[in-house]
Amino acid sequence: MKKKLTIYCVTNKPLRELENLGLNLVGVGDNKFNDKYLLCNKGININDREKHYSELTFHYWFWKNQLSTFESDQWIGFCQKRRFWLNSKKKNINEKLENQILKDIPSEWEGYNSIICEPIRLETKFTKLIKRGWRNLLNKPSLLFNYNPLSIKVHFDMHHGYGVIDKAINLLNQDDRDQFRNYVYSKSLFNPHIMFISNKDIMNKYFNDLFTWLFKCEKIFGFETLKGYDQTRLYAYLSERYLSFWFKKYTKYLQWPWTFFDFENQNT
Repeated sequence: MKKKLTIYCVTNKPLRELENLGLNLVGVGDNKFNDKYLLCNKGININDREKHYSELTFHYWFWKNQLSTFESDQWIGFCQKRRFWLNSKKKNINEKLENQILKDIPSEWEGYNSIICEPIRLETKFTKLIKRGWRNLLNKPSLLFNYNPLSIKVHFDMHHGYGVIDKAINLLNQDDRDQFRNYVYSKSLFNPHIMFISNKDIMNKYFNDLFTWLFKCEKIFGFETLKGYDQTRLYAYLSERYLSFWFKKYTKYLQWPWTFFDFENQNT
């Protein structure tokens, strides 16, 4: 029997263009959605934290209310309103987006049990390093002469608060704590956008590990002091880095291409 693939696309506002892509649409946050969107404000949920958790709001709801209804060998995945999985290794710039979006299971997935986004490389400009990374430079002056590519640790310090990721890592269990710290200090590539595709059993373990950690982080960082674009969504940013580490440690993963398309600004 052919395995099934179910992809959920999470958005914080209804978009007509999304409704024509043939995806399972999910609405999060305070906007009103029509009946084409699955909502996550009923049952066990963290919908009131959407501002800080972003699409993780749905991930948590799905874990607590829907995951158990899926078959063990079914592929389940997530994308978002501006970033989509591609159906092949090569993007065709002359083809419409709806014809390139992943809808069937590629043969290349045989032998793997998780799919994560192809990675991005972390870099910065010299002026931004001086402005945002001065504390890192004081701690490690050699960065001034060899700063690209940036480590995940330095990049997070620069954009989401100096020392924040270290404090968060301290809340992990011992095995993950040491390995994740080494990961963010030594790696300059990570798999972005909180997008992944896997099966029921792996998702259950991942979500348990992730949200156990993030709820501990809430007790340290809270919500009231998280201001501005770089800090308001702190728990989503932490999750993004942890996803890269966790799936590489615990699963047989394949990195798969994705694309960016902004329906809201396509004519600007």
